[in-house]
Amino acid sequence: MSNVGHPDRKETDTSADHVENAEGYRLYKRRFSGLLGFVILAVVTGMQWSWFGPIATLTAEEFNISLTQVNWLGNITLCASFPASFLVPVVFSRYGMRRCSEMGGVMLLLSAWVRYASTIRSLSPQSAYVLLFFGQLFGAVSRPVFQVLGPSFSERWFDLRSRTTATMVIAIASIIGSALGQFLPPLMSTVRQSILVLAIISTAALPAILLILESPPSPPTYFGSKQPLSFISLCRAMLGLSVSKEAYMSHRERIDFVILTLVFGVLDGVINALGIFSAQWFQPVGYSDTTCGLLGATLALSGIPATVISAPLFDRVFSGIMGATFKTLVLLVSLAWLLLIWAVKPNNATALYVLMVIIGNCCTIILPLALELGVELTRNANGSSAILWSSGNLFGIVLILAEGALRAPSTADPPYNMRNALILNGCVAMGFCSSIFFLRAKQARREIDEVMIKGSVLVSSSDVPSASGV
Repeated sequence: MSNVGHPDRKETDTSADHVENAEGYRLYKRRFSGLLGFVILAVVTGMQWSWFGPIATLTAEEFNISLTQVNWLGNITLCASFPASFLVPVVFSRYGMRRCSEMGGVMLLLSAWVRYASTIRSLSPQSAYVLLFFGQLFGAVSRPVFQVLGPSFSERWFDLRSRTTATMVIAIASIIGSALGQFLPPLMSTVRQSILVLAIISTAALPAILLILESPPSPPTYFGSKQPLSFISLCRAMLGLSVSKEAYMSHRERIDFVILTLVFGVLDGVINALGIFSAQWFQPVGYSDTTCGLLGATLALSGIPATVISAPLFDRVFSGIMGATFKTLVLLVSLAWLLLIWAVKPNNATALYVLMVIIGNCCTIILPLALELGVELTRNANGSSAILWSSGNLFGIVLILAEGALRAPSTADPPYNMRNALILNGCVAMGFCSSIFFLRAKQARREIDEVMIKGSVLVSSSDVPSASGV
């Protein structure tokens, strides 16, 4: 039986699968297999929503549907993920992490083959589109499962010297999936073949669920030993209503979390808009499907080295300046989104790739840091993660609908250009990100964990047989 949530309970563990530190907390090698499972599933679920972005025109032609209908194949993912993100903490509280992951896997499998059923050539365009639509809808339910549960998994299985790294790895996996969703479809000979490839990849990833375990026999930190707080308790705390001592948030923490939600939401939202409009932003000014896909993939994949280098540093060296680093990167990336307005023009691919690299490097660090800071402010891993990812979905929906309406007519020069949409995108990013100046970003959870660890050391050095005060 797990002793998570019961720090006073002693459990004998004779396995060589753990390392016990001086404070009595334990780390288990099996945490890495669980992390691998999350990464695989986050990558695959992240591929689905952006899959049709770089081949939007080809999809419209092959299925005899409009570009607006193709855009909705990505937009429905964001629309369905919005409420699904709020349901994940509820399902987690009732059934646990493993069961919640299995439910996400079932939806992933359904989405793969319902989507593939749309490729039957005897179907009418309307019937095929309905199957495509529902395939994307099922995939939309699976995607937030492995996004929202990431910080909770890190808190349960990793200590202070690796917790941020684990969260960043899981978060960037979803971004890498989006990049692969931009990169792979243009390489296929037909849209129908690309849908089959996506179905095979989704099915092959399903056994990764078996790598995800519920919780370790003994916790890695003080907060890793606590029962997770409910989503309702976070909502009450944000509204200033009476809650338990563990769920309480100060007035300043509530303001900081609102700012964090707005910044995370808009930065995730503009990335979502790029995933849907990558072809429609760049093709009217002369760029090919392949170039559009490469630009989208560059944004995400260029950030992998930055994350690999920065994640351990935030855990071990720069843990105290996480907030300052976050502010600096937010301002830099918002400026890059603004500059994109002038960069999208003919024969300017080099500048576009440079901006994609800047945005990719900054965002792959910013988004995971925001998830960690959200838990620091709320002490509620699932609730804060659900709100942050939902804000990204909401901003994405609004931006995609607005930018689609701003597409220039066929009589424009060039026809169907998206310059007005790019102006909206850049101004929204810069405007909302300016609120980062008011963020304090106090790491309350980490401070409590460090105090409890120091308390354990003092008790141990005094030859007290039990550290039940932890």
